[in-house]
Amino acid sequence: MESRVAVISIIVGQNGDVENLNRLLSSYSQYVIGRMGIPYRQRNVNIISVVLDAPQDEIAALAGKIGALTDVTAKTAYSAVQG
Repeated sequence: MESRVAVISIIVGQNGDVENLNRLLSSYSQYVIGRMGIPYRQRNVNIISVVLDAPQDEIAALAGKIGALTDVTAKTAYSAVQG
């Protein structure tokens, strides 16, 4: 199956379900290229970027699961690069 390079941008609010977010990201770790988290204390949110190289179905599934968590928002950007 072809894979895509993508970035999932995640914003976690003050009441965000961080435990389940970390569990989800760990379960997709075989696809994760890198991850960066930035606490934005002035707004009481955390911003996380996760870079993946995975089949598009897997990326979409992960983003959907993340977006379903309490006080967590996720958006995905795909690269034109396919492999």
